[in-house]
Amino acid sequence: MRRLRDVAVGGTGVVIDLLARRFRCEKPGCTAVTFAEQITGLTTPHSRYTPLLRGLLTQIGLALAGRAGARLAAAVSITVGKDTLLRLIRALPEPEIGEVEVLGVDDFAFREGRHYGTVLIDMATHRPLHLYDGREGEDLAAWLSGHPEVKVICRDRSSGYGEGARAGAPQAEQAGPRARRSCRSSPMSGSPGWRRSWPGGRPGTAGTTSDGRWHGSRR
Repeated sequence: MRRLRDVAVGGTGVVIDLLARRFRCEKPGCTAVTFAEQITGLTTPHSRYTPLLRGLLTQIGLALAGRAGARLAAAVSITVGKDTLLRLIRALPEPEIGEVEVLGVDDFAFREGRHYGTVLIDMATHRPLHLYDGREGEDLAAWLSGHPEVKVICRDRSSGYGEGARAGAPQAEQAGPRARRSCRSSPMSGSPGWRRSWPGGRPGTAGTTSDGRWHGSRR
């Protein structure tokens, strides 16, 4: 007997009591030994939720994460814990990364002042693409080597990112912190709006930011 939770009906939680058959394998070398009968559209192996409820909880978790998602689920008569919602999110397959022409590179703090990581973002869709520990240029270069289609890199002013961008994508133009707004509004590198954000000339040669390393006119 299996008990499966389903989406609520009329504000009332639904539990399905399902009588399923169990089969035993008589082959000596079989590691599974027993097999439970699965019903298409209703059951999945080792799950206590129907596919419909699992999909609903996954969408709630993606939208609101743990605690807030659990509160919303309770409002529609679904009892679920925050850890379960987070587990459903982690079980999702990694989304496929298509062609990225304008890449955003920035750092974030695991622990302010002590431990930092790097996030890569598709500036056309504003979707995070990759996270890695640290702010070393070698990791950025390794990622860029697998994406030769990148034309523009909107990056943090860290020298490590600059070295990684030059090593991994020598064909790409680099934009500093003040050009990020234009990168977001004009995702194509040939956009006049993107180039106007660099009053000194071509991106990467004479841009102006608060960091002297980005002043192309300085020697």
